[in-house]
Amino acid sequence: MGRKNLIGIVLSLAIFIGSFMLTGAAGAYFNLAAFLVVISGLTAAMLISYPVKHVQNAFVVAKNVYANGRTTAEEIVNTLLDLSVKSKVDGVLSLERSANKATSSFLKSGLCLLVDNYKEDEIRECLNAEMAFFNLRRQQSERFFQTLARTAPAFGVAGSVIGLIGLLMGINDTAVILKNIPVAFISTLYGLILSHLVFSPIAENINYSTRAELLNQKLVMEGIVAISKEQNSYKLERKLASFLSPAEREGKTETLRRITRKYVQRKRQPVELADMADPLGAPEEDGLEKATEAA
Repeated sequence: MGRKNLIGIVLSLAIFIGSFMLTGAAGAYFNLAAFLVVISGLTAAMLISYPVKHVQNAFVVAKNVYANGRTTAEEIVNTLLDLSVKSKVDGVLSLERSANKATSSFLKSGLCLLVDNYKEDEIRECLNAEMAFFNLRRQQSERFFQTLARTAPAFGVAGSVIGLIGLLMGINDTAVILKNIPVAFISTLYGLILSHLVFSPIAENINYSTRAELLNQKLVMEGIVAISKEQNSYKLERKLASFLSPAEREGKTETLRRITRKYVQRKRQPVELADMADPLGAPEEDGLEKATEAA
């Protein structure tokens, strides 16, 4: 979650909670009986609907989409351009080390397929299958929170019915009436708040995160396939730039040139050290730089 989002949430919730305080009876909005009716009903409904493991996984997914920062498409493009140049300079097998260091499991899978010399169709088939199952797993977690959002108001109404029944049972006792009226009204409030301020936004966030991650995975797949075809790095840059917004496309050619210079300079260093050790030796032609420029 971004810092601006976090600041906005804190300010909005402060105003929202403060609006309850303006009534002058803030304590009236906190009712343990109403809260227990809604929460216990939701918990029972979810355990009837889903296995405990699925419930745990759904909350883990929700935690991750908020806690983990999302990798931008621009960062992925820069990484793929770096891998493209590296594969031409050091060979495809050099990408095995990059695969071991990759933090993204999808990128790691793609690089492993590339190093193992899978064909283009096989790479697409494997990565598309991984994308499809990732989408299905995320949809299950999203549906879990959608179900919570849909069910919470119903248990709020159930709490209201319980409060009204208690009120009617003590119709001749003012103390009983005053005790049950808050349950009748506040349980509905709790159900609505949980539904529209907690569960529904979480489900929408999971959906948004899934769509963004699938776009990044599509970008990685196209880059891996292009590297496997030994596509020209500048053509790859043009292809991957189509995934970016016009503002993000600026400077990509300069980025590719900077990456190329980095690998060329790194490759030159052993040659320069060898020349210093044997000054009479004939300098070898730097075919690497020519190959990189041709790429």
